[in-house]
This record gives sequence, structure tokens and C-alpha cells, in this order.
Amino acid sequence: MATLRLFAAAREAAGTGHAEFDVATVGEMLEQAEAAYGPGFRAVLQNCRVWLNGDPAEPHMAVRTGDEVAVLPPVSGGST
Repeated sequence: MATLRLFAAAREAAGTGHAEFDVATVGEMLEQAEAAYGPGFRAVLQNCRVWLNGDPAEPHMAVRTGDEVAVLPPVSGGST
């Protein structure tokens, strides 16, 4: 099993900050998450960055037991 970590709007859309999935690739994990969390999560995911073990991830990348896939929505705010 690998861990999916969700932050900010992705966490809110899913209703959880983490989940475990038994998948072979990053893309499979995101597909399973979309199926589990529905269209609101799918909409948020379109604007997110995805990381695998702290590095930028692509859908074809392999996911192994103990890996962590993080979904990070864009950050806003700050001052001018």
C-alpha cells in the first residue's frame, strides 16, 4: 500500500487528508482517488501539483509499498 496525502483544497474536496491505495502507478492512484472522492475532487485535482516521495511526479511513474504521493493545490495569498 502507498499513501496519498492531500493538502488544502484537495483535502477539503476529499474530506480527508490521507488515504491508502494498492496501485502500480501515480496515475492509477489518482484515478482511484477520483473515483472515491467524486467530481469535486476531480475538479480540484486539475490544478494541483503531484509529488512522489518529495519529487515532481508523472502519471506513468511506479508506486511501491511505503511510497507517498502528495497532491498540492496552488498556493495563494501573500503581500505586495
